[in-house]
Amino acid sequence: MRVALVSPYSWTYPGGVTRHIEALAHEFLDSGHDVRVLAPFDPPDKLSARLHGGATPQDRPLGDLVVPLGRTVGVKANGAVSNLAVGPTGVARLRHELKTGGYDVVHLHEPIAPTIGWDALMASDVPMVGTFHCYSTNSFSNNAANLIGARRRLDRLQARIAVSQAAKWTGQRYFGGRYRVIPNGVHVPAEHVAPRAWDGTLRIAFVGQAVERKGLGVLLRAFAALHEHIDTHLTIVGATAREVGPFLLENTRGIEILGRVDDAEKHAVLRNSDLLVAPSLGGESFGMVLTEAFAAGRPVVASDIAGYRDVVRDGSDGVLFDVGDATALAETLRGLALAPDRVRAMAGEAARSAERYAWPRVAEEVMGVYEQAVAVEAPQTPLLRTAWRHGFLPGDGRPRRRAKRLPSIEPNPLPARTRGWALARRAAFVLAMVLGIGFSAIAVQRIGLDSIYGSLVGAAPTWVLGSLALMCVSMVLRAVSWHAILRAVLPEARPRFMDALQGTTIGVLMSAALPARLGEPARAMIVARRLGRPRVYLPKVIGTIVSQALLNILALVILGLIVLQTVDYFDGRGGGLWLFTALPVAVVLAVLVAPGLIRGERFTIVTKMRQALSHVRGGLIVFRQPRNGSIATFTQLAAWGLQLLSCYVLLVALGLDDRAGIGAAAAVLFAVNVSAVLPATPSNVGVFQAACSFVLVKGYGVSTHDALAYGVILQAVEIATAVMMGAPALVKEGLSFKEVRLRALHASPVELVPLTDSASAVDAKR
Repeated sequence: MRVALVSPYSWTYPGGVTRHIEALAHEFLDSGHDVRVLAPFDPPDKLSARLHGGATPQDRPLGDLVVPLGRTVGVKANGAVSNLAVGPTGVARLRHELKTGGYDVVHLHEPIAPTIGWDALMASDVPMVGTFHCYSTNSFSNNAANLIGARRRLDRLQARIAVSQAAKWTGQRYFGGRYRVIPNGVHVPAEHVAPRAWDGTLRIAFVGQAVERKGLGVLLRAFAALHEHIDTHLTIVGATAREVGPFLLENTRGIEILGRVDDAEKHAVLRNSDLLVAPSLGGESFGMVLTEAFAAGRPVVASDIAGYRDVVRDGSDGVLFDVGDATALAETLRGLALAPDRVRAMAGEAARSAERYAWPRVAEEVMGVYEQAVAVEAPQTPLLRTAWRHGFLPGDGRPRRRAKRLPSIEPNPLPARTRGWALARRAAFVLAMVLGIGFSAIAVQRIGLDSIYGSLVGAAPTWVLGSLALMCVSMVLRAVSWHAILRAVLPEARPRFMDALQGTTIGVLMSAALPARLGEPARAMIVARRLGRPRVYLPKVIGTIVSQALLNILALVILGLIVLQTVDYFDGRGGGLWLFTALPVAVVLAVLVAPGLIRGERFTIVTKMRQALSHVRGGLIVFRQPRNGSIATFTQLAAWGLQLLSCYVLLVALGLDDRAGIGAAAAVLFAVNVSAVLPATPSNVGVFQAACSFVLVKGYGVSTHDALAYGVILQAVEIATAVMMGAPALVKEGLSFKEVRLRALHASPVELVPLTDSASAVDAKR
């Protein structure tokens, strides 16, 4: 049989789908079939690297097997990078090959992937088979594909294959149709690989990209904790040291990073390990690396997600742990390290499990689907035949099976009530955005762009620059305050002023650029990193931030008192603002009291809560030291004073100081800080201007266009301050913005409770 295997992904940036196609092609060739692979091809040159974010393609010869379909572009999708053809060249070459190739069957992998698979569905009258590799619960993207005709195009297929039950679920849920589950194959050696001789060191392998979806950050946090209790070694395959760096809290000993290697070296790493860890956070439909570990006779420790549950038999050839739970992963690995006999038994089961996925068996099943597709007869009448060829009738010749809602296949799906609240929150967020955009448009229309522009242009540049300078100095004073707190809490670490300044400026930059409040963990991570022992110091550094939070609350109270003394408007309507101020006060009081209230050591979660709250309360020790406490308090309040003066200087710059004096500046500073407690957008754009306008218009009689212009300029000054001071700090720190974000997200260290002898014995028996 002459077969065309069509791939939407680049042949020279091989991933799981590309490896599957290549192995299937060689299996068919060995069986006497005539096979060609139609796939995009990126030559190893500088242009390819530029189109893929600096990643260079592999130098893979074409030979007679591959028909190249042009270049690709690296596109971020589903938590990873997909290398897809986006230009017309690939489509033109594909159509020509399908028309002139004389194929008996065309096998499309990921048939709705743009642009290759999508076009091929309508470009040939040859019997077509589609393999669905993806597991997705994203209703937005899948339904968007349906809106532009995905279901009709997929009805052109004479047969459909899903690589797992998870992939089948996705197809049935969103596109309808009938699917036969045929898993990804694996090359199984003629003889089982013997378990590695136990030498007292647990050797772990990770194979995958350094992207968040693959869960490498979870593994590295677990490994850092495990390494303190167990002699262990981790080998990372598929990611370079530069890519792994952002996930590392510190340079952990015992980690070997090999980068991208060929199949032979990858298999050698698996054979030289005791087990493979696959900590993916989701989006996996099968996990070919799991079966590769089985073929190497190695068990798997994998996250408990739908795609992996199809492969791993928990407790037999592997162990499943809760998704994203680094502590659970560390405890699981420690238990296996203490039970080498159990690991050896699981290795034997893993080798036997590999037989289920041997390529000869998989290829035979796929060939059976080809024969089924070729045997489908077209309708007899011209009208029905035309409808059939254009996807208006199911290509398999059977009654249409429509898409339908299916229950979740996740191991621990969210309860319906929880999902309902999540959907309600998303709907409320979208509604708020729509209303915000709508009200903004109405406001701008009523105010008039000319009036706003006139106010902006009328601002005195000298006063604006003076406001910017005051903001910069206030940030330095905040660093002085934090440095005093750090010295009080961490005298043994001897923190320097530059440590606090670097952390402060980078933290402000992160808060200004991202909607989530990543500035606080980012600055804590920077300081802990500079102190040299991040795992030890990070919890205490985070605790010091609470001290500054208390001082910030004091500053807000002072600002509120100034406001109440300068404008009557807030006498009747100030309760809402004071409520916002009371919320952080309540949180701080809970931090102070909760560690003493939480007793009992029976439950691990309670113990961890006590430890975490104790670390936070430890940051308040500065107020017991007169010298450091007075420095921290004075400089933090002085920083707020300079910000207040900066806000007033901007009123002068716009010529508003005759109507809005220092009280108005205090009201603005109070309002924008209270509204920023839960930022909805980067730098709280929109909400920031609304807060300024509300205060100045309602409280001080400033015109709407002047108030809006003031809000725009004030936020521009704050962002400029963050960039001017934060960007050089990033460069000095040797980190990129992305690296700081990833390190902040994965900064929380894992702590394992030391096991007693009896606990070790129980753990070893599990």
